[in-house]
Amino acid sequence: MNNKTKNSKTGSKHQIAFNAQAFLDSAGLERTIKEYKKAALIYSQGDPAKHVMYLQEGSVKLSVVSEGGKEAVVAILGPGDFFGEGCMAGQPVRMGTATAISNSTVLLIAKTEMFKVLHEQHDLSDRFIHFMLSRNIRIEEDLVDQLFNSSEKRLARTLLLLARYGKDDQPHAVLHDISQETLAEMIGTTRSRVNFFMNKFKKLGFIKYNGGIQINTSLLSIVLHE
Repeated sequence: MNNKTKNSKTGSKHQIAFNAQAFLDSAGLERTIKEYKKAALIYSQGDPAKHVMYLQEGSVKLSVVSEGGKEAVVAILGPGDFFGEGCMAGQPVRMGTATAISNSTVLLIAKTEMFKVLHEQHDLSDRFIHFMLSRNIRIEEDLVDQLFNSSEKRLARTLLLLARYGKDDQPHAVLHDISQETLAEMIGTTRSRVNFFMNKFKKLGFIKYNGGIQINTSLLSIVLHE
């Protein structure tokens, strides 16, 4: 695996989310910071689940492969997101695969250490609970989206979510390193359909390409249209 482990005492380059710098500098906390190059595996489906992970920088794709070999992308994560938290609910092995889709910095916290700091550090506990509740809501919304909405609406909603639309505490992101193949896997359609809709969105002024995919909030009209 292409990654470089650093001593956690060096800390993060800047503050993000729940004041990560203060968390990294807290005394007695056993943790590891790893840097992953683009396309590097962070963990694979079936690996032992021993750590909770916190994404400091970069972006990560979570995917699952069926017994028949079909892959589905279940989430694209950005800075401030936790993942691998299933180990805290008793999962002995990873249920999916985590892959860096850009150069990424990840904080690894052992499961036992995570239980400890959740009791001791209220800022982290509040952030973690908020994240878990938000993820549960997102999973329910994704299920409804898959069951009742067209692939065009699903693509529009996915682009808005990836751009962090509606998150007032974060600027809207320009989407880098998100391929049409990945978008197709996320919404359950073909790459050709994604390409068709992306061209349509571009012509309507909902998106533009400027060193990445820049999302106009007017794309919401596709999601809301009956």
